[in-house]
Amino acid sequence: MRKISLIALLLLFIQCNSTSDNNQATTGSKNITLEEIWGGAFSTERMNALNSMNGDFYSLLNYNEETNSSTVDKYSYATLEKVETVVDGKDLKDLPRFSSYSFNNDESKLLLGTSFKKVYRRSFKGTYYVYDIKSKKLQLIGKDIQEPTFSPDNKKVAYAKDNNLYIKNLSNNAVTKVTRDGKTNNIINGTTDWVYEEEFGFVRAFEWSKNSRYIAFLRFDESNVRQFEMGVTGSKLYPTEHVFKYPKAGEDNAKVSLHMYNVGSRSTRKIGLGNYEYIARLKWSNQDNILIATTLNRHQNDLKLHSVNALRSSSSVLLNETDKAYVDIHDNLTFLNDDSFIWTSEKDGYNHIYHYDKNGKLINQVTKGEWEVTNYYGFNPSKNTIYYQSVENGSINRGVYSIGLDGSNKKLLSNEDGNNSASFSKNLNYFINTHSSSTTPPVYALYSAEGEMKKTIIDNQKFKEKIAEYKMSPKEFSTININGNDLNMWMIKPVDFNENKEYPLLMYQYSGPGSQSVSNRWNGSNDYWYQMLAQQGIIIACVDGRGTGLKGSDFKKMTYKELGKFEVEDQIAAAKKLGELPYIDANNIGIWGWSYGGFMSTNCILKGNDVFSMAIAVAPVTSWRFYDTVYTERYMRTPQENASGYDDNSPINYADQLKGKYLLVHGTGDDNVHAQNTMRMINALVEANKPFDLAIYPDRAHGIYKGKNTRLHLYEKMTAFIKENLSNQNSKEVEIKG
Repeated sequence: MRKISLIALLLLFIQCNSTSDNNQATTGSKNITLEEIWGGAFSTERMNALNSMNGDFYSLLNYNEETNSSTVDKYSYATLEKVETVVDGKDLKDLPRFSSYSFNNDESKLLLGTSFKKVYRRSFKGTYYVYDIKSKKLQLIGKDIQEPTFSPDNKKVAYAKDNNLYIKNLSNNAVTKVTRDGKTNNIINGTTDWVYEEEFGFVRAFEWSKNSRYIAFLRFDESNVRQFEMGVTGSKLYPTEHVFKYPKAGEDNAKVSLHMYNVGSRSTRKIGLGNYEYIARLKWSNQDNILIATTLNRHQNDLKLHSVNALRSSSSVLLNETDKAYVDIHDNLTFLNDDSFIWTSEKDGYNHIYHYDKNGKLINQVTKGEWEVTNYYGFNPSKNTIYYQSVENGSINRGVYSIGLDGSNKKLLSNEDGNNSASFSKNLNYFINTHSSSTTPPVYALYSAEGEMKKTIIDNQKFKEKIAEYKMSPKEFSTININGNDLNMWMIKPVDFNENKEYPLLMYQYSGPGSQSVSNRWNGSNDYWYQMLAQQGIIIACVDGRGTGLKGSDFKKMTYKELGKFEVEDQIAAAKKLGELPYIDANNIGIWGWSYGGFMSTNCILKGNDVFSMAIAVAPVTSWRFYDTVYTERYMRTPQENASGYDDNSPINYADQLKGKYLLVHGTGDDNVHAQNTMRMINALVEANKPFDLAIYPDRAHGIYKGKNTRLHLYEKMTAFIKENLSNQNSKEVEIKG
């Protein structure tokens, strides 16, 4: 290990520990096992996802074990008591159990869903019924349909099936076929293609107008998009293939167009929006005939809000936002009663809330400061107040705030520390706050909109008592100065930590643009794994390097056109600096990550082969040439424009630099980061005659979890690899137990 002077050591200690959390370790004696982690032993009590209703009420989907039936129950925000059971599945002969529900506008009817079949990450097909609350009658809408949606006048339901859009009249069961050209892997109407679903985060690509006279919808022409063929091992004698359209960086996207269907005349018109590559959002304004369509150019640095007049089938630009790198898509467009609107933007260098008039002229910037707004909850016109979440109390914390539309009377409504998120009532009079920190498991509490805590709903006290039985180390938060930036960091040390001993170090990171891995919130499953490793004598650390989020646009976007360059430099430099600490064995530093994190850990062990002795990469991207257009080109432009940015940061091109121990893991059913990435990396390592370890999980998707014991098996594999290759030679011998 390198020796450093006392002064240098003192400076290093200050830099790495100046903001350390003072949380205390638990005093229990039990060791954590992988069987407990993946068997659910550390699951906290949580609230079911609630649906805010009209007035001061919310509803929950519950399950009655005695009757083996589902119920939708209505509750009061003011008392948290159940007011009534809206529908009880035991009374429904054809539908005792259902898995989803949604109300119409006046809450006289419900859409009930069952028999879901997953399509991609967010999309699924199902069987849906309409339940009339007054008559208690059940009406079948359709089987294997997608995204059924009530019309605002409550008379119809629109839905997608087999790539076409339909409308069902609830009064006479008549079905109107809005489109007829839908065809698998060719034309999609009313729902999105794979890349829109994955990267723009929505599936339903149609919207009813507020007067129920029009449906605006997107049409995807995938005919020029190249197919991706993925082998499916399955359980039959012969494997099959899953074939779908996947546009890789630099290749053709689907041609997307906006169409307006007139319900009365049953006619459709195509709407011109000028030059664009993507239509990323559709939303009707407060005016019955005005739709707002959001478009982006292919570089995603030129965003336009188009005001579309359904009567005239014309459009004009309401707002145009540009950026030297890229503009993020969000759902924070809110129209006020006077047709002015609220919008969030990074245009001053941090994500903030802005108020524009109905013509797109800026009225005022509502929030200001060197911090980020992380969620927009809504606007209460009676109080002229906006509710939002931000990192004003430090980038690792999140708080819930209110502020006047003019930027006055800002108020913190939640806890000062930790992670706070709000679920507001529809009228914004109440919210249920979820608070957690590294020392506090999730606490659910009812608050008034003024920030007065009314009642604790779930405190997870029994879980706290249970976790106290285990040997748990504090997660110490700090900053570490790397390449001129104070980077957020956490560290977990063994409970019996002895500063006079040397310990191996395992670093975790994700590092993707705008992401955050260093956050003051309660443990996820990986945190218990880290505690298990710490119990066996390993220090674990995580550093959010350049390119990660919540520290301003410049910090996030500095990796533009160079994904994997500055992030890798920061992880290597951080490992070197941590290796200078007297209690870290600089010869035993490992790194691991999943997805983007796997891309990073692979690059780190290659470009940092004098620093890292071990790396694990799960489902890694190994060349951005293999990934999709929307995500990749947002940060890299196309390979045709930026070949060096793609190739200089691709680990495939540095396989000959491997010195340490390297484990590659991938699922062959990964429709997101294709196993092609790992196969190409294998070829490069074979050609360089470099030894490595490999774990392939047949038919598993990007999360590698489907099937009995899959996650347990994966983490046993990774734990054994760490035990074998991240040894603790200078301290006492340790045995890592699964």
